[in-house]
Amino acid sequence: MTGVICGYGRTSSEEQRAGLDAQLAELRAAGCTKIFSEQVSSVDAKRPKLAEALAFLREGDTMIVTRPCRLARSTKDLLDIVDDLTKRGVAVRILSMDLNTANATGRLILTILAGIAEFERSLMLERQRHGIAKAKAEGKYRGRAPTARARTAEVKALKAEGLGVAAIHQKTGVSRSSIYRILGDAEGQSRQRA
Repeated sequence: MTGVICGYGRTSSEEQRAGLDAQLAELRAAGCTKIFSEQVSSVDAKRPKLAEALAFLREGDTMIVTRPCRLARSTKDLLDIVDDLTKRGVAVRILSMDLNTANATGRLILTILAGIAEFERSLMLERQRHGIAKAKAEGKYRGRAPTARARTAEVKALKAEGLGVAAIHQKTGVSRSSIYRILGDAEGQSRQRA
C-alpha cells in the first residue's frame, strides 16, 4: 500500500498570494493528493497548518515542499523536522533541491547542505560582530532603537482606559515584559512624587 503524498506551502504574508499559488501548483504537479498551506511568517511561534500537516503524516507517507525555507525557520529546525519524520517512516522531498530523504544519499546531501547553510550563517554573524565592534570603536554605532520606549505613552493611555496587559499586548504588539516594565516605571515614578 502506497502512502499519501502530502504537500505544504507557505508564504509570509497575504501580499505574497501569487507566491503561494505558484507553490500550490508545483505541489499538485509533484503528485500531492493532500495539501496544507498558510500565510504566516516562519518566525511566528505558531504555524498551525504545518503542525496539522505533521500530525497528519503516517508511516509510508511523503511530505513535499518546494523549498527548505517554506518548511523550516533555520537549518536546525529543518534537520529536526526531517529527523522526526524519518523516525516516523515519512520521506521528505524538497523540489528545488531535487532531494528525497527516502534514501541514504538524500539524507546525506540534506545534512551536508544544511551544514553549509549553518556555516554561512555563522560567517555572516561573525562579520556582523566585527562590523559592530569597528563601528563602536569609531563611535558610529548606536545600536537598535528601543521600540517599546517609543510607545510608552500609548501603553500608559491604554492602561488608563482600563485595559489589562494581555489586551495592551494584543493592540500594540509590545511584549508583555516591556509593558510590565513601562507600567512598573510609571508606578515607581508616581510613588516618588507622592
